[in-house]
Amino acid sequence: MRRLATAQDLEAVHALYMHEKVVRFLGYDPMPLADFRPIFDELVQSRCFHIWEHQGRFAGFYRATRYPGRVAHVACLGTLAVDPRLHGQGVAHAMVSDAIDRLRAAGVKRVELYAESDNAPALRFYEKLGFVREGTLRKFYKRAGEPDYIDDHLMALLLG
Repeated sequence: MRRLATAQDLEAVHALYMHEKVVRFLGYDPMPLADFRPIFDELVQSRCFHIWEHQGRFAGFYRATRYPGRVAHVACLGTLAVDPRLHGQGVAHAMVSDAIDRLRAAGVKRVELYAESDNAPALRFYEKLGFVREGTLRKFYKRAGEPDYIDDHLMALLLG
């Protein structure tokens, strides 16, 4: 089940965002809760940041943002993660499929996302959903404590 994130989700979102299997593939390096609060507040205030619940419990999150003007038919999925304890159980598929269905119903014709070149499981997952790699942003992503920059792949799904 999807719902908009609220201030009460701060600790759960922070815990998942900072999980060692998740944080390397999201936009910020590990940080304490106090430093994460302004980032979270901005996500909540956007009214585009959603919590996914599975069997009545917090399971993941994502942000779905529509572009303005001439590209209002395009949405970007990002800040997306599922609790690693739920990997392989269809939770990510259900969450992303629901997001795509809702975007389609809202008139979106194209869904974009970015995935790091070293995140093979995510790349396979998105390709199974029909996303196609459209380009590579070379040396786009830099993690604290790692010497090299990572390429990011732009992927897109056309909804018709």
